[in-house]
Amino acid sequence: MPLTPPLRVVQWATGAVGGYALRNVINRPEFELAGALVYDPDKVGLDAGELVGLGTAGVVCTDDVDQVMATQADCVLHMPLPASYFGGDPATDLETICALLSSGKNVITTTGFVYPQAYGPGVVERLEAACARGGTSLHGTGINPGFMSDLLPLALTGLSDRLDHIYVRESSDYRGHPSRQIVTDLIGFSRAPKDYAEAVRPFRAYQRSLFTESVQLVASTLGVVLDEIEESDEFELATEEFEIAAGVVRPGTVCASRWVFSGLVKNMPFMTVECVYKADAEKVPRWPAPGFAIHIEGRPTMAITIDEVAHGLAGAAAHAVNSIAAVCAAPAGIRTILDLPLATGRGTVRLA
Repeated sequence: MPLTPPLRVVQWATGAVGGYALRNVINRPEFELAGALVYDPDKVGLDAGELVGLGTAGVVCTDDVDQVMATQADCVLHMPLPASYFGGDPATDLETICALLSSGKNVITTTGFVYPQAYGPGVVERLEAACARGGTSLHGTGINPGFMSDLLPLALTGLSDRLDHIYVRESSDYRGHPSRQIVTDLIGFSRAPKDYAEAVRPFRAYQRSLFTESVQLVASTLGVVLDEIEESDEFELATEEFEIAAGVVRPGTVCASRWVFSGLVKNMPFMTVECVYKADAEKVPRWPAPGFAIHIEGRPTMAITIDEVAHGLAGAAAHAVNSIAAVCAAPAGIRTILDLPLATGRGTVRLA
């Protein structure tokens, strides 16, 4: 009986999350790295394996989008920073994903698209048309890791006979996050208050779109029609100087932020997602400690907490990589977490 050939995978972007995904793809025999697109000029021409501390992979990193589009591959792991970060049109991500899908490549992305229906029928029609042209599927996994705000709450509601309110909290410590682009430029840590509001405008838009998708996905799955989704955010200033992987946070600059997204029905919250980001959790006592919490209020009322996710970036990458086989095997079209088998860990298992 012939062996199943490995799935050919393109890694699109090799930043903090993409680097973990690239290493994962190279290390797993069921995948063959077909290409690696990079944005940093210093990475162009490097071997993809050597870029992430592995041996030679035989694939040279490129910034040539046309070359990647023409590459024969089963799946693209699309993991760039959102287009809005670069001052571009947010629709650029949609256009790129549609082009990849139309070229015959399945796409798994961390830039959103967890529930594209949240953007209205126009976006859905464009994506479905691209999938039909290429005979491909699109799956958005979310970030850090995405299933905490949709898959786990939905699983818990299977024990409910009445739902009053769903509450999800994510608190993250960015002390060890290596990317200044994300920690300072996108999230706004170490910026003066007068610069913060303007600097995080792209991040605010991205946050709203991302978490609106999750809230809409949960509500729609449960048959609830939301009237609107409210968003609020606030920040905390550092009282002392301290160093994190992405740089130095000085007194009087932003060191933490809190975002709340509430899906309302008749002015009452049906689902609330609270996101807390800290430059260094040990230096910011305000707001909850790192971890995840889910409360399902109703009958019965339930609560679970996850005190720590030690390598959240690795988790976000693994969630995407572990979904490759299912997405490639799925019928053409948009595939949410509800359309695919649960992605389980398939990396190296250590028993000793």
